[in-house]
Amino acid sequence: MRRLPGPVLIVFATILWGTTGTAQELAPEAATPLAVGALRLLVGALALILVAAATGDLRRVAGMRRAATLVAVLGVAGYQPFFFLAVDRTGVVVGTIVAIGSAPIIAGLLAWAYDKVPPSRVWMGATAAAIAGVVLLVAAGRDIGVGGTGVWFALGAGTAYAFYVIAARQFAKDGNVVGSTAVIFTIAAVLLLPLLGTDDLGWVGEPAGWLAVFHLGVLATAAAYLLFASGLQTTRSTTATTLSLGEPATAALLGVLVLGERPPAAGWLGFGLLLLALLAVAAEGRSNRLMPKRRVPT
Repeated sequence: MRRLPGPVLIVFATILWGTTGTAQELAPEAATPLAVGALRLLVGALALILVAAATGDLRRVAGMRRAATLVAVLGVAGYQPFFFLAVDRTGVVVGTIVAIGSAPIIAGLLAWAYDKVPPSRVWMGATAAAIAGVVLLVAAGRDIGVGGTGVWFALGAGTAYAFYVIAARQFAKDGNVVGSTAVIFTIAAVLLLPLLGTDDLGWVGEPAGWLAVFHLGVLATAAAYLLFASGLQTTRSTTATTLSLGEPATAALLGVLVLGERPPAAGWLGFGLLLLALLAVAAEGRSNRLMPKRRVPT
């Protein structure tokens, strides 16, 4: 992974994340959003611990920054119920787009306030295009059942994700990607364990159930977050959150091709604007022009 540019690793991660909503929709009907989110974290945390133990990175987590760890844990734990509730109530395409589309704005403002360095013009232009794309896709999504509470859940997920990215940048700078990610997800999984006691988990024993949990935990969580954390080592947090718009782009394609969701022409225009924003930020990220000359925002 170290041979690939950071933005490329992040885009690969977002493609895996983009499958989460579809995986939930293809799970058995008895699967609830809260149980799916908690199981995703539990399986993902176990996979991350195994990887960290195999690489020896668990021995390096004693000096993890406490404040950053707390923010990252709350971001990861908060994202799961908010996101899966949003997808359940608005559909895969709109829920994912609102959740991830709001994150670059929030993360950019947080990084700006911390670093005191305004984002580049390319970032501003790409984010503006991405916002326009999100607006068009949400408007188009009214045809596939967008609910008011679902949109608020999606915005909550976007806020939680933005805080995770800001905090995770600290651990990427420290160089202990695997160990810190394993610790963060394990603590977050423990926080969500009570959610599993409120639902009947018999659906997990069905083929569609355990396949969904395996995919969400191992591929869309453990593998994706390791790719993302590795990419953060050489990518600015504002750039990373804008590149994360690859997740709703993937979700939109899967929603159309697999689930039969059919956004109108305005939705496709919004999808195109998202792709343009991704390309612009990825190109500038590779040239390192988004990396500030003073210090990197966390």
